[in-house]
Amino acid sequence: MVRLHVKCGDESHFLFDTTVTTPTDVLIPQILEIYHARLKVFRICSAIEELAAHGTALPPNIVGLTDEQVEELKLVDEWGEICLPSGGFTLEKDPIGRRNGKKPNPNMVKVLLKTVSEAKDAISKNLAQSGTPLTFSVVKEQLSLLSGAVTIVYPMSLPPHDPIRMEFEGREELEGTHDSLAVMSEAQLWFCGKEITPQKLLSDFTGKNDKTKVVVKLSKKGNGPPGREPVLSEDDRKELMLHAYRKQQEAKVSTKTLYLTYAPS
Repeated sequence: MVRLHVKCGDESHFLFDTTVTTPTDVLIPQILEIYHARLKVFRICSAIEELAAHGTALPPNIVGLTDEQVEELKLVDEWGEICLPSGGFTLEKDPIGRRNGKKPNPNMVKVLLKTVSEAKDAISKNLAQSGTPLTFSVVKEQLSLLSGAVTIVYPMSLPPHDPIRMEFEGREELEGTHDSLAVMSEAQLWFCGKEITPQKLLSDFTGKNDKTKVVVKLSKKGNGPPGREPVLSEDDRKELMLHAYRKQQEAKVSTKTLYLTYAPS
């Protein structure tokens, strides 16, 4: 197996195991599928943390309004009366006015946050540092576990406008958000500054050694080639600088010793 270290720019994302005989038409969609699934998991985790703190999302026509404005306009969060957390709730007002403030009880909060933490760890970019590859099935499993945790806490489901439910149902609305910047509707894969083009084999770009590890980079189509990998890693660079500093200090000590030895008395 050849191990691909998938990056976007200089940022490490995950390791992916494949073979040099894999067609690039198969490889690129596989990598992109994992890339986007990871993004979805992280978006859902972030939204669940908000859910655990401030309850379900308010309807779009109430978001951002003050309590006085809601009362004056006679608006009602009908879904908020239906989609209640198991075991009751406490009121914890959302400072940015996007959620209804009905925070789940501590035990249910623990269920949500524990699942979020485990999901993040399961797809963390730190796995690349430890040499653990990632598969789509692992990422998909985290989505299933997150969905299960939400169902435990909210057996009556979430409002249809809640970002978490929209994500699970594939109805997420990312346009105009910061999250949309990371999405790649069309992508290119690069190796050593050269695009890995379709209708070829991976070996046409990385060689036929099936027991190697290489860095490949994803970028949005049309963005051009990403920067090449530095000759030295950041850790290697720091080690080299530390070695040079030690040599410099040793030279200073040697010069001082030499002077004291031969200085006129």
